[in-house]
Amino acid sequence: MILKVYTSLLLLFLVNSVWTRTVRQVYDDLDPDHWSHYTSECPQECFCPPSFPNALYCDNKGLKEIPPIPARIWYLYLQNNQIETISEKPFVNATHLRWINLNKNKITNGGIESGVLSKMKRLLYLFLEDNELEEVPAPLPVGLEQLRLARNKISRIPDGAFSHLENLTMLDLHQNSLLDSALQSDTFQGLNNLMQLNIAKNSLKKMPLSIPANTLQLFLDNNSIEVIPENYFSAIPKVTFLRLNYNKLSDDGIPPNGFNVSSILDLQLSHNQLTKIPPINAHLEHLHLDHNKIKSVNGTQICPVSIALEEDYGYYGNIPRLRYLRLDGNEIQPPIPLDIMICFRLLQAVVI
Repeated sequence: MILKVYTSLLLLFLVNSVWTRTVRQVYDDLDPDHWSHYTSECPQECFCPPSFPNALYCDNKGLKEIPPIPARIWYLYLQNNQIETISEKPFVNATHLRWINLNKNKITNGGIESGVLSKMKRLLYLFLEDNELEEVPAPLPVGLEQLRLARNKISRIPDGAFSHLENLTMLDLHQNSLLDSALQSDTFQGLNNLMQLNIAKNSLKKMPLSIPANTLQLFLDNNSIEVIPENYFSAIPKVTFLRLNYNKLSDDGIPPNGFNVSSILDLQLSHNQLTKIPPINAHLEHLHLDHNKIKSVNGTQICPVSIALEEDYGYYGNIPRLRYLRLDGNEIQPPIPLDIMICFRLLQAVVI
């Protein structure tokens, strides 16, 4: 199980390396005699590197409009401009686009021509961070693998906005204006291959409904969440990394075994209102509980397995796998209790 999880994460985070190797093959096959042709059709506001013929760099140029995009372009960099609109005209010939970076512009939903994004049939990566969007743009290209919409003003997700995005692996909506009412039971329906969902820095008071079952990473930091529903994580049985830092979780808001989930390897609950360590699973490897209201730690009570059984089975049994424990910013006085070390024999670092 753990091997499968790490394999999936490796694919998610090294995807850009795969693209780099693919692009490098294009470099190697390029005939230098064609460089002048590539340069001549390059928009004058932009830069077309001869060694990277499929890329167009129009970033940091003070552009207010998107220039005509040549047909050969796969990778389009338009970040850090003053662009307000996305219309169909500049993309008439650009039928091979894989990657568009439009971060840090002034794009509004009204400035996106109807259907222009969904017509980009080969688009895999769409970056629209730091713009003026008030809702998730739709319809979107069905082949998208990453959608980054962080730091906008998004408060609404249109019905069915994600319903056809079966290839999407990353959805980043952090630092927007999402309320609980924006996340309905069918909002994420269709995201069958989603691995990472980031809804940190919004205005949620409840755990979001119907998270896709294959989600590995769920980031909910900097909201106002108070309660974890009973059996919440049974619906996302593969969740491995869970971040709930800077919320309003108290002991009463966590079910008795709310975080006793075998899939979770990294659990972050920093800057909440906990007075004790919640029950954890023996598979957990990293636990962040700093800056809560915890006064003492009893290793025997928090140990996920019986210490007596641990003595019997040793490293061949279900020995707890916790390697990192952070408890600073609480009311705990050193030294570290001996029973903590007896239970968690694999501990490499304890911050107290």
